[in-house]
Amino acid sequence: MCPQEEQCEAVCTLGKKHAPVAIGKLERFVADFESAHQLFELPQITEQRNQKVAVVGSGPAGLTCAAELAKLGYEVSLFEALHAVGGVLRYGIPEFRLPRTILDMEAKRIEGLGVTIYTNFLVGRTATIDEFFDEWGFKAVFLATGAGTPHFMGIPGESSSGVYSANEFLTRVNLMKAAQFPEFDTPLRTGKNVAVIGGGNTAIDAVRTSKRLGAEHAYLVYRRSREEMPARLEEVHHAEEEGIEFLMLTAPVRILSTSDHWVQALECQRMELGEPDESGRRKPVPLPGSEYLLSVDTVIEAIGQQPNPIIQSTTPGLKTGRKGVVVTDEHQQTSRQGIFAGGDLSRGGATVILAMRDGKQAAMAIHTYLLSKQPQPQHTHSAGQLV
Repeated sequence: MCPQEEQCEAVCTLGKKHAPVAIGKLERFVADFESAHQLFELPQITEQRNQKVAVVGSGPAGLTCAAELAKLGYEVSLFEALHAVGGVLRYGIPEFRLPRTILDMEAKRIEGLGVTIYTNFLVGRTATIDEFFDEWGFKAVFLATGAGTPHFMGIPGESSSGVYSANEFLTRVNLMKAAQFPEFDTPLRTGKNVAVIGGGNTAIDAVRTSKRLGAEHAYLVYRRSREEMPARLEEVHHAEEEGIEFLMLTAPVRILSTSDHWVQALECQRMELGEPDESGRRKPVPLPGSEYLLSVDTVIEAIGQQPNPIIQSTTPGLKTGRKGVVVTDEHQQTSRQGIFAGGDLSRGGATVILAMRDGKQAAMAIHTYLLSKQPQPQHTHSAGQLV
């Protein structure tokens, strides 16, 4: 799931003269070997603690934190707003990249540790964080609800039928089984000519999914060059092999629709790269008079997302930052005592492995916090006087 070529293989010393150690493929082999030979054993929990902890969100950060806390002996309850566990791993990543059997196996292992899982439970509506403390008896809460609210470009014609956010598109296909309608309840209309706007991993997932759903032309429209794309190089290569058509240095200007308001074309403008912007990448600059029409019947926008504001708006005193992220310190502690946060909720869009790191660090911080709240034993002098 993660860009090993950047995060670990990039700094492999062997790579200075040869190819780096294939860390990602070795990790995949070990995990597949363990599963195929049924080598996994649940860890022994040596101490049971009578303190309850709530984990909100069952993505990579929430699953990791719940497992680590359960291994420490806490009574852990995991709350998921959707009807299946996995968060972005289930609704955002296509099955051809992450088989659902792996997610289901991980969920069963976490339940095997004693974690109680609640699905269809929208924290902030079904129950608030304050109710968790006051009525449910939780002593600490870890927030890991991700960043599922999509961004839009704000161009004319964006409200036309046939325009999706990548989040909605992938959720309908991955979680709601829209490709199997009417066997499943959620429909999805995709045409023969699909334009996906963006250059990240989500955009690549959406355009590859479109191709698999029968698009004759699946375009990836990106305003910078190939070198500036944030998507994993491996995923870009897979997309090229599958026949995805890359329109580099191209920016959408407006969406044109038919008389019954369905998408029929995307007006684009060619770009050139100027000076670097605040992200360090060269800024795309429009080329005057280079506008042209791309005939499409579906447009999917994959230009980023931010946290859903439900928990932030229903939890007084919870400090938030730019684009609604929950502010934390280096130990995942928020501005509210006993409330911790991590993953995309505190980072914005990031990688699976960074979310898992936050979950592990939060579990240890919660453990330290709860130990500090326990009454300390009283010691006496030989004369019996309390110290």
